[in-house]
Amino acid sequence: MARRSSTPLSAEFHSLGQETAITLLRAADSVRRHFTAVLEPFGVTLQQYNVLRILRGAGPDGLPTLTISERMMEKTPGVTRLLDRLEKRGWVARERDSEDRRRVWVKITRDGLELLRQLDEPIDRADEECVESLSDREQAQVVRALRKL
Repeated sequence: MARRSSTPLSAEFHSLGQETAITLLRAADSVRRHFTAVLEPFGVTLQQYNVLRILRGAGPDGLPTLTISERMMEKTPGVTRLLDRLEKRGWVARERDSEDRRRVWVKITRDGLELLRQLDEPIDRADEECVESLSDREQAQVVRALRKL
């Protein structure tokens, strides 16, 4: 059962619900900007990085385009254009399904895997930096709360 919004913690908000939503949006923006700064020197966007990680996790068989779209952190209608850019950089390869020509399979290339290998350590550091002000217990509480959303 959902609780009603109670008194906000700060006077600048009219309800606790509003404060929660706005604080969540601000935090998400801060995290996004942090990761964007880490990825920028490598010439990759956050969405491109997300696709490459999805494909690395899929293994050598790759995934259909629609499955990639479903697994993305940020839903985007322009997955085809995103894949075009990744393919142009040599980080992914696409192949039409031999049985269903409408289906396109996408696989990460060696260059894409090498890029992710180079990014693993900086991204791991960025993960820790984003939450360093929170204890392990607080991080677990945040995860549990956000999963409810």
